[in-house]
Amino acid sequence: MRNFLEKYGLRLLIVTTLCAVLISVLSYLSATSGFLQNAVGVLTYPFRSAVTAVAGWVEDKQHYYKDYSDLLAENEALRERVAELERDARQAEADRAENALLRELLELRAQRRDLVFEAAAVIERENTNWTSALTLNRGTVHGVEKNDCVVSSEGYLVGVVSAVGYNWCTVLTVIDTDTELGARVFRTQEVAVAEGDLALMGEGRLKLSYLSADAQLLSGDVVTTSGLGGFYPGGLVIGTVEAVRTGDDGLARYAVLAPSAHLGELSEVFIVKEFDIVD
Repeated sequence: MRNFLEKYGLRLLIVTTLCAVLISVLSYLSATSGFLQNAVGVLTYPFRSAVTAVAGWVEDKQHYYKDYSDLLAENEALRERVAELERDARQAEADRAENALLRELLELRAQRRDLVFEAAAVIERENTNWTSALTLNRGTVHGVEKNDCVVSSEGYLVGVVSAVGYNWCTVLTVIDTDTELGARVFRTQEVAVAEGDLALMGEGRLKLSYLSADAQLLSGDVVTTSGLGGFYPGGLVIGTVEAVRTGDDGLARYAVLAPSAHLGELSEVFIVKEFDIVD
């Protein structure tokens, strides 16, 4: 033992001293742990800041893409809702137009109980230097026949059916050169003939021909169908007198009529399929 201490005593003393110092330092550091924490905090602060910044950026991007996706979904839902509302509006407008047409038809039927009507839509127009015609979406399947009269919702004469197909018909308007009807001046009961005229057709007018020598017509006089012969129903308003003129021969007089029906604006009309003949 003595030899061991002599040989290793110094070394043992140094080791013991170092251990004592180390224990003392550790004890001191244990009592002052804030120092280590501060040191570690200072050393790791840049890394922690970078990690925090990256995490914040990633979180912001996640929120952005989520908000963007939500906005896209919301916009798509709004577009679908707008499209739905537009469809509803179009349907409501169509229903409104249909209801208005039905009301007009009811009123017309109430006014003219002697007539049987078929509602029709104008699907084509033909206006040239030689003709003025309309094509309607009603034909033989609906009971329409050639020479049926066609009127507006107000009961004004539009024209006469000239050709009929299965589900369509052609109507020559009152100003067409091939149109000719018995007419009567409502105020004076003067009987004449309302007919299309090539020169007047371009003005949207027609002629009242075969006036008597003593006919006293005034501007604004209403002219209706006469109903004579039972070929056409009577009392349908054709138009009003605009002027009275003398023919090229200098003898015959005729009146220029402005049709009461607005021929260029018609979209819905009524075909007179049957009527009571009044002698």
